[in-house]
Amino acid sequence: MGIDVDTLGNHNFDKGTAYLQARIDEAAFPYIAANLVNIEENLVGVAPYRIFTMGGVKVAVVGATNFDAPELVKPGSFGTIEVRDPVPALNAARARAQAEGAQVTVAIVHMGITGVDATTGLAFGPLIDLTNNIGGFDFVFGDHTDFQYSGIHNNALVVENKSKGRTYARVRAAIDPGNGRVIDRGVEFITPLASAVTPDQAILDMLAPYRQQLTVLKSVVIGSSTVAIRRADSCGRGDGRLCESLIGNVVTDAMRHDTDADFAITNSGGIRADLTCPSTNNPFDFCPAFTGTPLPITNGQVQTVLPFGNIVVQSNITGAELKAMLENGVAGLPGAVGRFPQVSGLCATYDIARVAGSRVTSVVRQAADGSCTGATVDLTAAASYVVLQNDFMASGGDGYPNVSARTSTLDFMDNTVIHYLSHESPVSPTIQGRLRCTSSGAAVCPTQL
Repeated sequence: MGIDVDTLGNHNFDKGTAYLQARIDEAAFPYIAANLVNIEENLVGVAPYRIFTMGGVKVAVVGATNFDAPELVKPGSFGTIEVRDPVPALNAARARAQAEGAQVTVAIVHMGITGVDATTGLAFGPLIDLTNNIGGFDFVFGDHTDFQYSGIHNNALVVENKSKGRTYARVRAAIDPGNGRVIDRGVEFITPLASAVTPDQAILDMLAPYRQQLTVLKSVVIGSSTVAIRRADSCGRGDGRLCESLIGNVVTDAMRHDTDADFAITNSGGIRADLTCPSTNNPFDFCPAFTGTPLPITNGQVQTVLPFGNIVVQSNITGAELKAMLENGVAGLPGAVGRFPQVSGLCATYDIARVAGSRVTSVVRQAADGSCTGATVDLTAAASYVVLQNDFMASGGDGYPNVSARTSTLDFMDNTVIHYLSHESPVSPTIQGRLRCTSSGAAVCPTQL
Protein backbone atom coordinates (compact mmCIF):
# COMPACT_ATOMS: atom_id res chain seq x y z
CA MET A 1 0.00 0.00 0.00
CA GLY A 2 2.98 2.31 0.24
CA ILE A 3 2.42 3.34 3.85
CA ASP A 4 5.00 5.82 5.11
CA VAL A 5 3.80 6.43 8.67
CA ASP A 6 0.92 5.58 11.00
CA THR A 7 -0.31 6.52 14.46
CA LEU A 8 -1.78 4.46 17.30
CA GLY A 9 -5.45 4.19 18.27
CA ASN A 10 -7.33 2.07 20.75
CA HIS A 11 -7.48 -1.05 18.55
CA ASN A 12 -3.70 -1.18 18.35
CA PHE A 13 -3.77 -1.99 22.07
CA ASP A 14 -6.54 -4.61 21.96
CA LYS A 15 -4.09 -7.44 22.71
CA GLY A 16 -1.69 -5.53 24.93
CA THR A 17 1.71 -3.94 24.47
CA ALA A 18 3.70 -7.14 23.86
CA TYR A 19 1.51 -8.05 20.90
CA LEU A 20 1.62 -4.45 19.65
CA GLN A 21 5.40 -4.40 19.88
CA ALA A 22 5.58 -7.48 17.66
CA ARG A 23 3.40 -5.74 15.06
CA ILE A 24 5.52 -2.57 15.25
CA ASP A 25 8.65 -4.68 14.71
CA GLU A 26 7.07 -6.28 11.64
CA ALA A 27 5.95 -2.99 10.08
CA ALA A 28 7.98 -1.51 7.25
CA PHE A 29 6.98 1.98 8.38
CA PRO A 30 7.24 3.93 11.67
CA TYR A 31 4.51 4.62 14.22
CA ILE A 32 4.14 8.04 15.81
CA ALA A 33 2.19 9.36 18.81
CA ALA A 34 3.02 12.57 20.66
CA ASN A 35 0.65 12.24 23.62
CA LEU A 36 1.76 8.94 25.15
CA VAL A 37 3.64 9.17 28.46
CA ASN A 38 5.93 6.31 29.57
CA ILE A 39 6.04 5.10 25.98
CA GLU A 40 9.75 4.20 26.14
CA GLU A 41 9.16 1.82 29.09
CA ASN A 42 6.53 -0.09 27.13
CA LEU A 43 7.16 0.20 23.39
CA VAL A 44 10.25 0.63 21.23
CA GLY A 45 10.14 2.47 17.93
CA VAL A 46 7.33 4.99 18.56
CA ALA A 47 8.31 8.66 18.13
CA PRO A 48 6.18 11.82 18.50
CA TYR A 49 6.69 12.79 14.84
CA ARG A 50 8.64 12.13 11.67
CA ILE A 51 9.94 14.56 9.05
CA PHE A 52 9.87 13.63 5.37
CA THR A 53 11.35 15.49 2.41
CA MET A 54 8.94 15.62 -0.53
CA GLY A 55 9.78 17.58 -3.65
CA GLY A 56 12.37 19.53 -1.75
CA VAL A 57 9.88 20.46 1.00
CA LYS A 58 10.24 19.20 4.58
CA VAL A 59 6.92 17.81 5.82
CA ALA A 60 6.42 16.95 9.49
CA VAL A 61 3.80 14.33 10.40
CA VAL A 62 2.76 14.38 14.07
CA GLY A 63 0.64 11.61 15.60
CA ALA A 64 -1.82 11.46 18.48
CA THR A 65 -3.80 8.67 20.17
CA ASN A 66 -7.45 9.23 21.09
CA PHE A 67 -7.72 10.38 24.70
CA ASP A 68 -10.41 7.82 25.58
CA ALA A 69 -8.44 4.86 24.17
CA PRO A 70 -7.72 3.20 27.57
CA GLU A 71 -11.48 3.00 28.23
CA LEU A 72 -12.04 1.18 24.94
CA VAL A 73 -9.72 -1.76 25.68
CA LYS A 74 -9.38 -4.13 28.60
CA PRO A 75 -7.62 -2.71 31.68
CA GLY A 76 -3.88 -3.33 31.56
CA SER A 77 -3.70 -3.30 27.77
CA PHE A 78 -1.70 -0.05 27.82
CA GLY A 79 0.83 -1.29 30.37
CA THR A 80 2.03 1.82 32.18
CA ILE A 81 1.43 4.10 29.18
CA GLU A 82 -0.70 7.15 29.96
CA VAL A 83 -2.66 8.97 27.26
CA ARG A 84 -2.43 12.71 27.78
CA ASP A 85 -4.40 15.61 26.28
CA PRO A 86 -3.45 15.58 22.58
CA VAL A 87 -3.74 19.37 22.13
CA PRO A 88 -0.61 20.51 24.02
CA ALA A 89 1.23 17.38 22.88
CA LEU A 90 0.54 18.09 19.21
CA ASN A 91 1.42 21.77 19.55
CA ALA A 92 4.69 20.99 21.31
CA ALA A 93 5.70 18.33 18.79
CA ARG A 94 4.83 20.62 15.87
CA ALA A 95 6.99 23.38 17.34
CA ARG A 96 9.94 20.99 17.74
CA ALA A 97 9.52 19.74 14.17
CA GLN A 98 9.44 23.29 12.83
CA ALA A 99 12.57 24.09 14.80
CA GLU A 100 14.17 21.20 12.92
CA GLY A 101 13.21 22.78 9.61
CA ALA A 102 9.75 21.41 8.88
CA GLN A 103 7.88 23.69 6.50
CA VAL A 104 4.54 21.86 6.22
CA THR A 105 2.88 20.19 9.20
CA VAL A 106 0.39 17.32 9.21
CA ALA A 107 -1.43 15.80 12.20
CA ILE A 108 -2.71 12.22 12.02
CA VAL A 109 -5.01 11.41 14.93
CA HIS A 110 -7.29 8.57 15.95
CA MET A 111 -10.25 10.90 16.42
CA GLY A 112 -13.23 11.60 14.17
CA ILE A 113 -16.27 13.73 13.62
CA THR A 114 -19.66 12.73 15.02
CA GLY A 115 -21.94 14.64 12.66
CA VAL A 116 -22.38 17.45 10.15
CA ASP A 117 -24.52 20.54 10.70
CA ALA A 118 -27.33 20.43 8.14
CA THR A 119 -27.36 24.23 7.80
CA THR A 120 -23.67 25.11 7.59
CA GLY A 121 -22.34 21.83 6.22
CA LEU A 122 -19.56 21.96 8.82
CA ALA A 123 -18.71 18.98 10.96
CA PHE A 124 -18.62 18.70 14.73
CA GLY A 125 -17.10 16.22 17.12
CA PRO A 126 -13.74 15.42 18.75
CA LEU A 127 -11.74 15.81 15.52
CA ILE A 128 -13.07 19.35 14.99
CA ASP A 129 -12.66 20.29 18.66
CA LEU A 130 -9.05 19.17 18.47
CA THR A 131 -8.35 21.07 15.24
CA ASN A 132 -9.84 24.27 16.64
CA ASN A 133 -7.45 24.11 19.59
CA ILE A 134 -4.18 23.26 17.88
CA GLY A 135 -2.21 25.78 15.85
CA GLY A 136 0.10 25.86 12.89
CA PHE A 137 -1.07 22.68 11.16
CA ASP A 138 -1.79 22.64 7.44
CA PHE A 139 -3.56 19.27 7.38
CA VAL A 140 -5.34 17.16 10.01
CA PHE A 141 -6.22 13.57 9.13
CA GLY A 142 -8.64 11.74 11.41
CA ASP A 143 -10.56 8.48 11.60
CA HIS A 144 -12.33 6.33 14.24
CA THR A 145 -15.97 7.32 13.66
CA ASP A 146 -16.72 6.01 10.14
CA PHE A 147 -17.62 9.38 8.57
CA GLN A 148 -16.51 10.82 5.25
CA TYR A 149 -15.75 14.52 5.51
CA SER A 150 -13.42 17.29 4.41
CA GLY A 151 -13.46 20.95 5.37
CA ILE A 152 -11.30 23.88 6.45
CA HIS A 153 -11.12 24.44 10.21
CA ASN A 154 -8.64 26.73 11.96
CA ASN A 155 -6.79 27.14 8.64
CA ALA A 156 -6.22 23.38 8.36
CA LEU A 157 -7.73 20.98 5.83
CA VAL A 158 -9.50 18.36 7.95
CA VAL A 159 -10.11 14.99 6.33
CA GLU A 160 -11.77 11.77 7.49
CA ASN A 161 -12.78 8.85 5.28
CA LYS A 162 -15.03 5.84 5.78
CA SER A 163 -13.73 2.98 7.87
CA LYS A 164 -12.67 -0.52 6.80
CA GLY A 165 -11.39 0.65 3.44
CA ARG A 166 -14.81 1.58 2.08
CA THR A 167 -13.30 4.88 0.92
CA TYR A 168 -9.92 6.50 1.07
CA ALA A 169 -8.85 10.11 0.64
CA ARG A 170 -6.37 11.36 -1.97
CA VAL A 171 -5.13 14.74 -0.81
CA ARG A 172 -3.26 16.94 -3.25
CA ALA A 173 -1.37 20.08 -2.30
CA ALA A 174 0.59 22.75 -4.16
CA ILE A 175 3.44 24.05 -2.02
CA ASP A 176 5.98 26.78 -2.69
CA PRO A 177 9.33 25.01 -2.22
CA GLY A 178 11.02 28.28 -1.41
CA ASN A 179 9.07 29.09 1.73
CA GLY A 180 6.91 26.01 2.32
CA ARG A 181 3.67 27.98 1.95
CA VAL A 182 0.65 25.90 0.97
CA ILE A 183 -0.69 27.53 -2.19
CA ASP A 184 -3.57 25.16 -2.86
CA ARG A 185 -4.98 21.96 -1.39
CA GLY A 186 -7.88 19.65 -2.04
CA VAL A 187 -9.17 16.16 -1.41
CA GLU A 188 -10.77 13.47 -3.55
CA PHE A 189 -12.58 10.54 -1.93
CA ILE A 190 -12.18 7.26 -3.76
CA THR A 191 -14.21 4.07 -3.40
CA PRO A 192 -11.92 1.12 -4.10
CA LEU A 193 -13.53 -1.63 -6.18
CA ALA A 194 -12.37 -5.23 -6.33
CA SER A 195 -13.26 -5.26 -10.02
CA ALA A 196 -10.50 -2.71 -10.65
CA VAL A 197 -7.80 -4.95 -9.18
CA THR A 198 -6.15 -7.87 -10.94
CA PRO A 199 -5.90 -10.65 -8.33
CA ASP A 200 -2.48 -12.08 -7.53
CA GLN A 201 -2.80 -15.72 -8.52
CA ALA A 202 -0.14 -16.87 -6.05
CA ILE A 203 -2.09 -15.33 -3.17
CA LEU A 204 -5.36 -16.79 -4.46
CA ASP A 205 -3.77 -20.22 -4.58
CA MET A 206 -2.40 -19.82 -1.06
CA LEU A 207 -5.80 -18.80 0.33
CA ALA A 208 -7.87 -21.38 -1.56
CA PRO A 209 -7.60 -24.29 0.93
CA TYR A 210 -8.31 -22.01 3.89
CA ARG A 211 -11.35 -20.52 2.15
CA GLN A 212 -12.64 -24.00 1.45
CA GLN A 213 -12.30 -25.03 5.09
CA LEU A 214 -13.88 -21.80 6.33
CA THR A 215 -16.74 -22.13 3.87
CA VAL A 216 -17.60 -25.55 5.28
CA LEU A 217 -17.59 -24.23 8.85
CA LYS A 218 -19.10 -20.79 8.43
CA SER A 219 -21.74 -21.42 5.77
CA VAL A 220 -23.84 -23.57 8.08
CA VAL A 221 -27.31 -21.99 8.45
CA ILE A 222 -28.03 -21.94 12.18
CA GLY A 223 -31.19 -19.85 12.22
CA SER A 224 -33.44 -17.39 10.43
CA SER A 225 -35.48 -14.23 10.87
CA THR A 226 -38.70 -12.94 9.43
CA VAL A 227 -37.16 -9.45 9.24
CA ALA A 228 -33.76 -8.10 8.28
CA ILE A 229 -31.60 -7.69 11.39
CA ARG A 230 -29.19 -4.86 10.61
CA ARG A 231 -26.41 -3.34 12.63
CA ALA A 232 -28.10 0.06 12.22
CA ASP A 233 -30.30 1.22 15.10
CA SER A 234 -33.85 2.52 15.19
CA CYS A 235 -32.59 6.08 14.67
CA GLY A 236 -30.81 5.12 11.45
CA ARG A 237 -27.30 5.26 12.88
CA GLY A 238 -25.31 2.76 10.80
CA ASP A 239 -23.08 1.56 13.62
CA GLY A 240 -25.99 1.23 16.06
CA ARG A 241 -24.52 3.46 18.76
CA LEU A 242 -27.36 5.92 19.30
CA CYS A 243 -30.61 4.02 19.92
CA GLU A 244 -32.15 0.62 20.51
CA SER A 245 -31.52 -1.80 17.66
CA LEU A 246 -32.98 -5.08 16.47
CA ILE A 247 -29.56 -6.69 16.55
CA GLY A 248 -28.95 -5.40 20.08
CA ASN A 249 -32.24 -6.92 21.18
CA VAL A 250 -31.41 -10.28 19.64
CA VAL A 251 -27.90 -10.41 21.11
CA THR A 252 -29.01 -9.50 24.64
CA ASP A 253 -32.07 -11.77 24.48
CA ALA A 254 -29.70 -14.56 23.47
CA MET A 255 -27.52 -13.79 26.49
CA ARG A 256 -30.50 -14.23 28.84
CA HIS A 257 -31.89 -17.29 27.02
CA ASP A 258 -31.88 -20.44 29.17
CA THR A 259 -30.63 -18.53 32.23
CA ASP A 260 -32.20 -17.18 35.39
CA ALA A 261 -30.60 -13.77 34.90
CA ASP A 262 -32.69 -10.68 35.48
CA PHE A 263 -31.05 -8.50 32.86
CA ALA A 264 -28.45 -8.51 30.09
CA ILE A 265 -26.47 -5.53 28.84
CA THR A 266 -23.93 -5.28 26.04
CA ASN A 267 -22.10 -2.32 24.54
CA SER A 268 -23.08 -1.35 21.00
CA GLY A 269 -19.42 -1.02 20.05
CA GLY A 270 -19.04 -4.79 20.26
CA ILE A 271 -21.65 -5.37 17.55
CA ARG A 272 -19.98 -5.00 14.17
CA ALA A 273 -22.17 -6.21 11.29
CA ASP A 274 -25.63 -7.22 10.08
CA LEU A 275 -26.91 -10.53 11.43
CA THR A 276 -29.16 -11.73 8.62
CA CYS A 277 -27.74 -12.68 5.24
CA PRO A 278 -28.03 -10.05 2.48
CA SER A 279 -30.68 -10.54 -0.17
CA THR A 280 -28.08 -9.91 -2.89
CA ASN A 281 -25.84 -12.92 -3.20
CA ASN A 282 -22.15 -12.30 -2.55
CA PRO A 283 -19.85 -15.17 -3.55
CA PHE A 284 -17.27 -14.05 -0.98
CA ASP A 285 -19.46 -14.17 2.13
CA PHE A 286 -20.68 -17.23 4.01
CA CYS A 287 -24.34 -16.90 3.06
CA PRO A 288 -26.45 -18.96 0.67
CA ALA A 289 -28.37 -17.52 -2.24
CA PHE A 290 -32.05 -17.16 -1.29
CA THR A 291 -35.25 -15.32 -2.06
CA GLY A 292 -38.04 -14.08 0.19
CA THR A 293 -38.32 -14.81 3.89
CA PRO A 294 -37.27 -16.05 6.32
CA LEU A 295 -33.82 -14.57 5.95
CA PRO A 296 -31.06 -17.09 6.77
CA ILE A 297 -28.45 -16.56 9.46
CA THR A 298 -25.21 -18.48 9.21
CA ASN A 299 -22.44 -19.36 11.60
CA GLY A 300 -20.19 -16.95 9.72
CA GLN A 301 -22.65 -14.06 10.02
CA VAL A 302 -22.80 -14.44 13.80
CA GLN A 303 -19.01 -14.45 14.04
CA THR A 304 -18.85 -11.34 11.86
CA VAL A 305 -21.31 -9.60 14.19
CA LEU A 306 -19.28 -10.57 17.27
CA PRO A 307 -15.64 -10.72 16.10
CA PHE A 308 -13.79 -10.00 19.35
CA GLY A 309 -14.12 -13.35 21.11
CA ASN A 310 -15.94 -11.77 24.04
CA ILE A 311 -17.42 -13.98 26.74
CA VAL A 312 -20.76 -13.71 28.54
CA VAL A 313 -20.16 -13.29 32.26
CA GLN A 314 -22.61 -13.22 35.16
CA SER A 315 -22.50 -11.04 38.27
CA ASN A 316 -24.67 -10.20 41.23
CA ILE A 317 -25.18 -6.46 40.91
CA THR A 318 -26.89 -4.03 43.27
CA GLY A 319 -29.57 -1.70 42.02
CA ALA A 320 -27.18 1.22 42.47
CA GLU A 321 -24.54 -0.55 40.37
CA LEU A 322 -27.12 -1.31 37.69
CA LYS A 323 -28.01 2.38 37.55
CA ALA A 324 -24.31 3.25 37.27
CA MET A 325 -24.02 0.88 34.32
CA LEU A 326 -26.97 2.45 32.55
CA GLU A 327 -25.77 5.97 33.36
CA ASN A 328 -22.40 5.15 31.82
CA GLY A 329 -24.13 3.81 28.74
CA VAL A 330 -26.03 7.03 28.01
CA ALA A 331 -23.37 9.45 29.28
CA GLY A 332 -21.89 10.06 25.84
CA LEU A 333 -25.12 11.25 24.24
CA PRO A 334 -25.89 13.15 22.08
CA GLY A 335 -22.68 11.80 20.58
CA ALA A 336 -22.75 8.23 19.26
CA VAL A 337 -20.25 6.15 21.21
CA GLY A 338 -19.52 2.46 21.59
CA ARG A 339 -20.57 2.37 25.25
CA PHE A 340 -24.24 2.96 24.34
CA PRO A 341 -26.09 -0.01 25.87
CA GLN A 342 -28.30 -2.63 24.28
CA VAL A 343 -30.41 -4.35 26.93
CA SER A 344 -32.74 -7.25 27.64
CA GLY A 345 -35.12 -7.79 30.55
CA LEU A 346 -35.50 -4.10 31.30
CA CYS A 347 -36.64 -0.84 29.78
CA ALA A 348 -34.83 2.34 30.79
CA THR A 349 -35.89 5.97 30.34
CA TYR A 350 -33.27 8.70 30.39
CA ASP A 351 -33.32 12.50 30.20
CA ILE A 352 -30.74 13.66 27.66
CA ALA A 353 -30.87 17.25 29.00
CA ARG A 354 -29.61 16.22 32.42
CA VAL A 355 -25.96 16.12 33.43
CA ALA A 356 -24.21 12.89 32.49
CA GLY A 357 -24.35 10.55 35.47
CA SER A 358 -27.84 11.70 36.47
CA ARG A 359 -29.84 10.96 33.33
CA VAL A 360 -31.61 7.66 34.06
CA THR A 361 -35.04 8.56 35.39
CA SER A 362 -36.79 5.19 35.52
CA VAL A 363 -36.26 1.50 34.85
CA VAL A 364 -38.96 -1.16 34.60
CA ARG A 365 -38.84 -4.84 33.84
CA GLN A 366 -39.97 -6.16 30.50
CA ALA A 367 -43.22 -8.03 30.73
CA ALA A 368 -43.54 -11.61 29.48
CA ASP A 369 -44.60 -10.32 26.05
CA GLY A 370 -41.53 -8.08 25.86
CA SER A 371 -43.43 -4.85 26.43
CA CYS A 372 -42.18 -2.21 28.84
CA THR A 373 -45.03 -2.73 31.30
CA GLY A 374 -43.35 -4.71 34.05
CA ALA A 375 -42.61 -3.82 37.65
CA THR A 376 -40.38 -0.89 38.58
CA VAL A 377 -36.75 -1.86 39.10
CA ASP A 378 -35.31 -0.81 42.47
CA LEU A 379 -32.12 1.15 41.74
CA THR A 380 -30.88 1.37 45.32
CA ALA A 381 -28.01 -0.43 46.98
CA ALA A 382 -30.52 -2.55 48.90
CA ALA A 383 -31.65 -4.39 45.77
CA SER A 384 -29.70 -7.19 44.08
CA TYR A 385 -29.95 -8.59 40.55
CA VAL A 386 -28.27 -11.21 38.39
CA VAL A 387 -26.86 -9.32 35.41
CA LEU A 388 -25.16 -10.67 32.28
CA GLN A 389 -22.68 -8.62 30.30
CA ASN A 390 -19.57 -9.25 28.23
CA ASP A 391 -16.17 -9.69 29.84
CA PHE A 392 -14.82 -6.50 28.26
CA MET A 393 -17.45 -4.40 30.04
CA ALA A 394 -17.13 -6.35 33.30
CA SER A 395 -13.42 -5.56 33.44
CA GLY A 396 -14.06 -1.81 33.11
CA GLY A 397 -14.10 -1.49 29.32
CA ASP A 398 -15.95 1.47 27.79
CA GLY A 399 -16.07 3.06 31.24
CA TYR A 400 -18.41 0.47 32.78
CA PRO A 401 -17.94 -0.45 36.48
CA ASN A 402 -15.19 -3.03 36.97
CA VAL A 403 -16.83 -6.08 38.57
CA SER A 404 -14.45 -8.69 37.16
CA ALA A 405 -13.51 -9.93 40.66
CA ARG A 406 -17.05 -11.22 41.17
CA THR A 407 -18.04 -12.62 37.82
CA SER A 408 -18.57 -16.18 36.65
CA THR A 409 -17.98 -17.21 33.04
CA LEU A 410 -20.77 -18.66 30.89
CA ASP A 411 -19.86 -19.01 27.19
CA PHE A 412 -18.49 -17.11 24.21
CA MET A 413 -20.97 -14.54 22.93
CA ASP A 414 -21.05 -15.96 19.41
CA ASN A 415 -21.78 -19.45 20.74
CA THR A 416 -24.53 -17.99 22.93
CA VAL A 417 -26.21 -16.30 19.95
CA ILE A 418 -25.85 -19.41 17.78
CA HIS A 419 -27.46 -21.55 20.49
CA TYR A 420 -30.33 -19.10 20.86
CA LEU A 421 -31.04 -18.86 17.14
CA SER A 422 -30.83 -22.61 16.65
CA HIS A 423 -33.62 -23.04 19.21
CA GLU A 424 -35.80 -19.98 18.63
CA SER A 425 -35.76 -19.43 14.85
CA PRO A 426 -37.38 -17.93 13.02
CA VAL A 427 -37.00 -14.86 15.24
CA SER A 428 -39.06 -11.72 14.68
CA PRO A 429 -37.42 -8.94 16.71
CA THR A 430 -39.12 -5.57 17.11
CA ILE A 431 -38.21 -2.21 18.61
CA GLN A 432 -39.90 -2.27 22.01
CA GLY A 433 -38.81 0.96 23.70
CA ARG A 434 -36.14 -0.70 25.79
CA LEU A 435 -34.18 2.57 25.76
CA ARG A 436 -36.38 5.64 25.72
CA CYS A 437 -35.08 9.19 25.49
CA THR A 438 -36.82 12.26 26.97
CA SER A 439 -35.63 15.85 27.29
CA SER A 440 -36.39 18.38 30.01
CA GLY A 441 -34.30 21.07 28.35
CA ALA A 442 -32.77 22.26 25.11
CA ALA A 443 -30.98 18.99 24.34
CA VAL A 444 -32.72 17.07 21.56
CA CYS A 445 -33.33 13.33 21.61
CA PRO A 446 -32.20 11.23 18.64
CA THR A 447 -34.95 10.98 16.04
CA GLN A 448 -36.61 7.60 15.68
CA LEU A 449 -37.16 6.48 12.11
